[in-house]
Amino acid sequence: QARPVESGGGSVQAGGSLTLSCVAPGYDAGSTCMAWYRQAPGKKREGVATVWTKTGASVYADSVKGRFTISRDNAKNIVTLQMNTLKPEDTATYYCAAARYQFYGCNLEVTPYNNWGQGTQVSVSS
Repeated sequence: QARPVESGGGSVQAGGSLTLSCVAPGYDAGSTCMAWYRQAPGKKREGVATVWTKTGASVYADSVKGRFTISRDNAKNIVTLQMNTLKPEDTATYYCAAARYQFYGCNLEVTPYNNWGQGTQVSVSS
């Protein structure tokens, strides 16, 4: 399975917006969980959002609810993370991850994401 490839990171001022994209060739539109995780320097990696490709059902970390939106385009094998009202604490490297053969939905704690992209940097200045 090809590795996911992220794009769209960059630098923005607090309150601004960025859109991250992840191309994941070959994911099964009926049973894949696609997620975004992030890791800031000196901090543990944390789940941000995940979407089930079958229905579009999504789960968000509390820290980004109401500000970030995850979506998928099964025809193009693309998952997008729209990030609005960015805060300095959103600064991190953002990783796209995939878990195939997930038939009952997705979450950020237990779903076994085993295919990871190399990450894209997001920097938010105050």
